Amino acid sequence: MQLGINLGYWGAGMDADNLAVAKEADKLGYAVCWAAEAYGSDAPTVLAFVAAQTERIDIGSAIMQIPARQPAMTAMTAATLDSLSGGRFRLGLGVSGPQVSEGWYGVKFDKPLARTREYVDIVRRAMSRERLSYEGEHWTLPLPGGPGKPLKLTVHPQREHIPLYIAAIGPKNLEQTGEIADGALLIFPAAEHLEETALTHLRAGREKAGKTMEGFDVVPTLPLALGADQDVPALADMFRPYTALYVGGMGSRKQNFYNQLAQRMGYEKEAAEIQDKYLGGDKEGAGAAVPHQLIDSTTLLGSVERIAERMQAYAAAGVTTLTLAPAGFTLDERIAALRAGTEALERAGLA
Repeated sequence: MQLGINLGYWGAGMDADNLAVAKEADKLGYAVCWAAEAYGSDAPTVLAFVAAQTERIDIGSAIMQIPARQPAMTAMTAATLDSLSGGRFRLGLGVSGPQVSEGWYGVKFDKPLARTREYVDIVRRAMSRERLSYEGEHWTLPLPGGPGKPLKLTVHPQREHIPLYIAAIGPKNLEQTGEIADGALLIFPAAEHLEETALTHLRAGREKAGKTMEGFDVVPTLPLALGADQDVPALADMFRPYTALYVGGMGSRKQNFYNQLAQRMGYEKEAAEIQDKYLGGDKEGAGAAVPHQLIDSTTLLGSVERIAERMQAYAAAGVTTLTLAPAGFTLDERIAALRAGTEALERAGLA
């Protein structure tokens, strides 16, 4: 099992620290550095910046939002980043959610699975440098009856095949991801629930495509907080606002994929309470309603020994790249958490 690092969003006042974390991860042998985007910093600019100041670590978008870009533009960006980084780019895609898609980009959040399938198909065709023509429900290239003609990508990617990942939560999206992608980006992954919440559906998609899970990258992201084992409850409390935001406030009441995931993990009553309080304006109450076990099972908390045990559970469950989001109030604390990740991997016998 490999380790990755997720820098989250840029521009929150910790940019210098984030770069230092990325550089340290590069030195420690982390496999990939992911960057996110929502409606602030964009992922490609951050990744280009990181790639220019690192040597070995891959750079990955987690995610580039599908409603933000035409698929041909995404192919151009992926090819450019792969070329500039010396073949270190991983393309992570996702549909985002209805609030961002419709509120920020003005793109209707409808038929996300069909839209993703077409998008991936066009991106792959463009990156393979074939002349691009496509007839689908959501995209038609070139536009009929006009001056457009099939064009071919002029940039040569460093590699013939750039790894393509999809951020997936729901069963149908997970199945499609297994069918059409090279890897899956997962959030709020509990090792003990990973089979029924993710792997069963990914495996079904792989089988539909006539493939096995061999070579398919299962990539969950987990916050990591280093401390004494007796302090785990206090460490977990650090992530109450984070968990409450996603389970209670992301998407809409009817379309909150994180809330639905919590329900599938057995927290039906708690997920409803968190959402009711969050949407009612009681964010503190929503955080207090998050069960400790939900946080503890979807993070890495405590001593290196405890974290190593959790890593063994994730590896046994089928994780191939474990992405860490090291927590800390200072850069030194984040670096210490980053180093603890590699130490725990070694102690777990997974390095």
